[in-house]
Amino acid sequence: MNTHSETAAHGAAATVKTFSLVWIALLAMTGVEVFLAYIQLPVLMMLTALIGLSVVKAALIIAYFMHLKFERLSLFLTLFPMLIFCVLMLFVFMPDAMRVLNLRP
Repeated sequence: MNTHSETAAHGAAATVKTFSLVWIALLAMTGVEVFLAYIQLPVLMMLTALIGLSVVKAALIIAYFMHLKFERLSLFLTLFPMLIFCVLMLFVFMPDAMRVLNLRP
């Protein structure tokens, strides 16, 4: 049985309307990404736009559909260092991935 104080401690949960709006925003951003793939833009500008949109989409998915927006700060502080670790490991192994491209005939 939830009391009012327990509900207030957890904060306001997202409603179906909120999830629908986030889903529509994700769908619109995907449409923009597909549109960008078909028009002729300089590669650097297109990749910057695509990466930027992907980061925003990932943040929305993590925040709302994985419910991290409504979790305690301690859970976020537990996961964020692992994200940094994974990105750093990506940069550690990137030279090996680039070396493989030169090995192909």
